[in-house]
Amino acid sequence: MAQNFSWLHRGVAEIFPQPHDGDNESESLEKRLVNADRPLRIKLGIDPTGADIHLGHSIPVRKLRGFQDAGHMAVLIIGDFTARIGDPTGKSDVRRQLTEADVAQNAQTYLDQVRPILDFDTPGRLEVRYNSEWLSRLDLGKILELLSTMTVGQMLAKEGFAERYKKESPIFLHEFLYPLMQGFDSVAVEADVELGGTDQKFNIAVGRDLQRHFGLKPQFGLLLPILIGTDGVQKMSKSLGNYVGLSEHPAQKYQKLQAVPDDLLSQYFELLTDLPLDSLPENPRDRQEFLAWEIVRQYHGEEAANEAKEAAKSGGQEGSLPEFSLAAVAQFPAKLAFILGACGLCKSTGEGKRKIQEGGVRLDGEKITDVDTTFNVPSDLYGKVLQVGKKNFVRLVG
Repeated sequence: MAQNFSWLHRGVAEIFPQPHDGDNESESLEKRLVNADRPLRIKLGIDPTGADIHLGHSIPVRKLRGFQDAGHMAVLIIGDFTARIGDPTGKSDVRRQLTEADVAQNAQTYLDQVRPILDFDTPGRLEVRYNSEWLSRLDLGKILELLSTMTVGQMLAKEGFAERYKKESPIFLHEFLYPLMQGFDSVAVEADVELGGTDQKFNIAVGRDLQRHFGLKPQFGLLLPILIGTDGVQKMSKSLGNYVGLSEHPAQKYQKLQAVPDDLLSQYFELLTDLPLDSLPENPRDRQEFLAWEIVRQYHGEEAANEAKEAAKSGGQEGSLPEFSLAAVAQFPAKLAFILGACGLCKSTGEGKRKIQEGGVRLDGEKITDVDTTFNVPSDLYGKVLQVGKKNFVRLVG
């Protein structure tokens, strides 16, 4: 009986190589999945170069979950070593090198944010690896061996390098090591398939070449689209302000997603949900609200999705949450009950205490029940969403 691979192909931009690619490999990925005598090892590398993951980053993680559900081993590589260089893909200049402390802190937040997507609990379905495990132990001889597998011309064919070379922008030698180190990750974990965005084809192909060099069967590459941001123009990016973060408050997620442009809704449903695409509401406004509700439900549960929907309706808001500047709080340390009164969510500090005691106060979705909760400095609260009841929210800013 033929297997249904609709889960595999949903939202996929390219799988390579294909049997007709002249790569001396007649096997397709589907055939390898059918004929495998063991769970395949599916690699996804994440470089913790920042603290937050947005919905665009979630797309390959969701595909990784699809392979888990099909019985295969997800190998999530935290690039704690490669992050200290930074992927030069798509960059017009050299990236700032991070410290070990930066990377360690970011790595933990990344794992916390992908936990609602991946299966962390079923034995034999997930390996979390840190590439410092093998890359930090490479001696000069092994590094020279890696460098000998590629020419300068091949490196300069990489999109970002080619543009920078043409513009006479600096390209540092350590940046040439990035694709080789990411490729060596595939050797170290013996990957059968590597997932990535369409901008990662070069790096994934390097992994295939290195696996051949070290006597392993080359991996397949599975490429996924780059998500357009909520502005409907440029790719989703925190620096462009057109992103929806996985760690954002449910109400904030909902409000951003219900304003996604009509022409992006089909892509968002395909890439960010598992819903049948032929069963969605026809009216664009209904589709926007359904998208917002469904994605909030995925990450925060049905109750939070319903509350976010009601909050959006009662507030009549299409954009960001109301904001309160903590500069208006004259002195820190400050008790949460006082902040509740200062920002207008409660009429007074006394009412703030009562609301906390009643269990009606949340900070970034977490219920606060201690009336003596105190914050020492304003920065501990920057960007967090304070909520009283089901419909009243403010985002705390500097």
